[in-house]
Amino acid sequence: MSRSSTLDCATHMNNIKEPPPTDKLLKKDGRDIRRMFASIAPTYDLLNRLLSMGFDRRWRQRAVELSGLSELPETGQPQGVAPTKCVRVLDVCTGTADLAIAYSQKIGPGGAVVGSDFCWEMLALAPEKLKTLSPKDYAHITLVQADALHLPFPVNSFQVASVAFGIRNVSDLERGIREMARVIRPGGRVVILEFGLPESRIFKMAYNFYFNSVLPRVGNLIAAVGSSERTRAYAYLPASVGEFPDARGLRRLMESLGLTDVKSYPLSMGIANVHIGKKP
Repeated sequence: MSRSSTLDCATHMNNIKEPPPTDKLLKKDGRDIRRMFASIAPTYDLLNRLLSMGFDRRWRQRAVELSGLSELPETGQPQGVAPTKCVRVLDVCTGTADLAIAYSQKIGPGGAVVGSDFCWEMLALAPEKLKTLSPKDYAHITLVQADALHLPFPVNSFQVASVAFGIRNVSDLERGIREMARVIRPGGRVVILEFGLPESRIFKMAYNFYFNSVLPRVGNLIAAVGSSERTRAYAYLPASVGEFPDARGLRRLMESLGLTDVKSYPLSMGIANVHIGKKP
């Protein structure tokens, strides 16, 4: 099955301006967050691999595995077809579509994945990745420019609504999760992959030094290649993680929004967590 996208890849990249200071970014104004991601789009994938030492791919794959695709409701599914073959997945804040692709690999050509993001500069990089995928091995992937707080999809459109390292950037966390829950069918799942803090005290000290001192400097240095202005985005990352609810707090929030059987799964000693809740 061929790939489709709502993006015109031939369109020139928007003029990128210097991202706002970290304290302003933490106020989560949508225009500022969009500007920040636009500024790091050209080096986003490289820095994800480098700064996570390749673990970000494993974390996404694990999030897909924990989604329990084979247990999802089978609306309109032909008899005898494996449950994962007809699943529809929405990946919000998809960026360059890494998580969307991970889902498509697991689902196969009978399913469908929609990747949405409000930052055009990020989405514009995804179609080149999709061109390398083999249609016989991957689900159909569609890319849509959309705000996570105003998803342009009807109620009960998907079996899974997922997000990787993006929900903490929305201006209204509660509303963002509500929107994800709104668009999934009863029995479907909201899947959130997000950074956390290590559980081990010793490891936590080393991690905090890397996360708060090394990562911002290296990230901003590489992101600034070719431009003297792209220098602030990676200082925002550790600051935003520090302000985000811990695993227990996020589970409570998800439960308060009506999701059931909410569970958290720590990855890599708690550096990241997968949080999953079901829609009753």
